[in-house]
Amino acid sequence: MMKKNDTIDIAIIGGGVSGVYSAWKLKLKYPAKKIVVFEGGDHIGGRLLSVVPPHIPDMVAELGGMRILENAQPLIVGLIKKLNKQLADDNQIELYDFPVDENQNIAYLRGVYLRLSDYTLNPDKVPYKLSFLEKGGSPGVIIVNAIEQIVPGITNPKLTEEERRLLAQNAEFAGEPLYKQGFWNVLYRVISGEAYQFGMDAGGYNSTLSNWNAADAIPWFLTDFGIVPQYKGFKKGFQQIPKTLADFFVQLGGEINLNTKLNGFETIDGKFHLAFKDSTVVADSLILAMPRRSLDLLAPNSPSLQQIKQLIGSVTPRPLFKLFTTYANPWWMAAGYTDKTTGKFVPVESGRSVTDLPVRQTYYWPKNNGKPATKGESMLLASYDDGNNIGFWDGLRPQRKQAWAEGLAHAKIEDPFLGEAQNDKAHLDWFEYMAPTPMVDEVARQLQLMHGLSHTPIVKNAAFRDWGEDPFGGGWNSWNIGVKSSEVRDQITQPIDNLQLYICGEAYSDAQGWVEGALQTADIMLKKIIKK
Repeated sequence: MMKKNDTIDIAIIGGGVSGVYSAWKLKLKYPAKKIVVFEGGDHIGGRLLSVVPPHIPDMVAELGGMRILENAQPLIVGLIKKLNKQLADDNQIELYDFPVDENQNIAYLRGVYLRLSDYTLNPDKVPYKLSFLEKGGSPGVIIVNAIEQIVPGITNPKLTEEERRLLAQNAEFAGEPLYKQGFWNVLYRVISGEAYQFGMDAGGYNSTLSNWNAADAIPWFLTDFGIVPQYKGFKKGFQQIPKTLADFFVQLGGEINLNTKLNGFETIDGKFHLAFKDSTVVADSLILAMPRRSLDLLAPNSPSLQQIKQLIGSVTPRPLFKLFTTYANPWWMAAGYTDKTTGKFVPVESGRSVTDLPVRQTYYWPKNNGKPATKGESMLLASYDDGNNIGFWDGLRPQRKQAWAEGLAHAKIEDPFLGEAQNDKAHLDWFEYMAPTPMVDEVARQLQLMHGLSHTPIVKNAAFRDWGEDPFGGGWNSWNIGVKSSEVRDQITQPIDNLQLYICGEAYSDAQGWVEGALQTADIMLKKIIKK
């Protein structure tokens, strides 16, 4: 443990992926240097948070990040391979095919029950006044077709991720550079308002189509929704990656301090004086592996950050919310339908259903091998939503920002949904994120309505995480209109000349909202440190 007025070589603030990845890489390069990670919260992983639900040992609830895009994210894929070479056979980081949209799943929109297949097979049932050219397309296809009109040629599947980004960043639309325009603004020039609302409602997310930098939003959208994505989930939970990195770092002689919140720092004679609650630590180099909101919270007591206020403010945090619920059986299978051709019943059992209700997206959570739960105790990602929908849940939970100000990881629940296993000491991680009773009652009501069922079984246990809480301020960050992201991305990794202050994380990357982005900025930063 650190002592008062300790002096170290490199201080890393933030125990998320970019923080522990950077710590591990630097300790490999400089084994003799004293490198210490300081994490203000109570766990390693940042916005990766994997917990096992009570009585369902073959499932892992991903309260934070839950998947990767294997065909578009070489950094995380490469890192997994590298870590697995050093891990024992029984501790390998294993992946499974992560299901998303299945034809038989539900879209409950404007009070109308649809199957996802109805978008194309029964377009007259879709309750939106779409134009002739828009009708018959899924929400993703409609947006991708609009993107092709905005940046001709960008949807060519032969383009690489980098080529797509460069095309968008150098593009103009209606005589104006694309980076100076908002995604919502340009979409409204090429599709109807009804098509935009359909894309918003049926897409499951609010913030992806919101008014962020169009030059960044377009390649980002195409990566996630436009090209056939190969989603992969983690058999033992996504948090296994940062935990493994942290373990390797400690094995090399590194040090990690949890529940150690940095209150501010100043530079004196080129060294960083870090102010913690009970001590001051002096470091030669300082790495802030943090998202924008965390930097904003640190800035009032950190003069160096006040110098780069404009750089820090080049992105906007986007709220994300997740609520998991468990049941005695997978009742949602009954929401399937009878195929008229075969006469067979087709159950709802995997992937997601969507709605314009505040729950927005419901995932029928898979087992650790990626297979659906067809009997026995089961789990839903009952609500996965973002943007304005987060506000709905604010009335059913404690106030957000009190917790961090009081030095807690998250707000205390005054009326917790105790469930059937309230005294289960084997699942303390789950119960640390216990949902409040009013929230659970409301999500149960919306799930019943969304699935068109007269009854749904009682919720056994429930856990939630609102990433809008401090110090995160959001589940991901998006580039602001008018920002040349490629310039800011490279500059912010070492924002002040001749000062060994560094910043990394997904917030200022090309892959915002993904671990890939955290690794990208960390690699850019590490090249600057190691060449010195």
